Amino acid sequence: MNSLYRGRNRFTLNADPFIDLLFNCLLGFSFLYLITLLYINPEDKLANVEKQAEYIITANWPDNLADDIDLWVKGPDGRTASYLNKEAGWLHLDRDDRGEVNDIIIIDGQEKIYPVNQEIITVRKMHPGEYIVNVYFYNAVSDVPVPVDVRVDRVNPRFRTVFQDDVELLGVDHELTAIRFTIDEDGDVGQFSTLPATLTPYALEHMPSWTN
Repeated sequence: MNSLYRGRNRFTLNADPFIDLLFNCLLGFSFLYLITLLYINPEDKLANVEKQAEYIITANWPDNLADDIDLWVKGPDGRTASYLNKEAGWLHLDRDDRGEVNDIIIIDGQEKIYPVNQEIITVRKMHPGEYIVNVYFYNAVSDVPVPVDVRVDRVNPRFRTVFQDDVELLGVDHELTAIRFTIDEDGDVGQFSTLPATLTPYALEHMPSWTN
């Protein structure tokens, strides 16, 4: 009986360090998991905020048209978003459409034609002040004017169109102010105007053909 009792004691004494080791390992993994959540989740939330759009500004021109139209938007801080500067503070060029140049996309290893002509700039924070929306005729394949549909849509807290108009670009180098508007402290849009403004930095060394 004594030998049996001693045997059980030896087993208990030998098992305790092993159980302690398992417990410590489990505790260590739990701690690392919590640290991972603390460091990763805030970054994920920040990324979601940065990608959130308050307003979406779009310029659309006829599908399958090879002409290249550019969208330019200037914010209250004086910075302008365009293909030359896709990140301008809280303004971001989400889609740069170059006409037929980037209409080909690859799906399942096969080339497909995406005929939609559209440029998109998002306003990711509701900073108050004036916003200027211009469209610019960058490159033409045909010699005919191009109609451009310009829209400003508010997406938060609910989607609604606050501005829409059709303008016409007459030829290469034609820049036109489609709309100027202000965003107030509450995020509401008002004070619409079409007072012309030049946002592109191009110094024309020739007279555009559409002025003849």
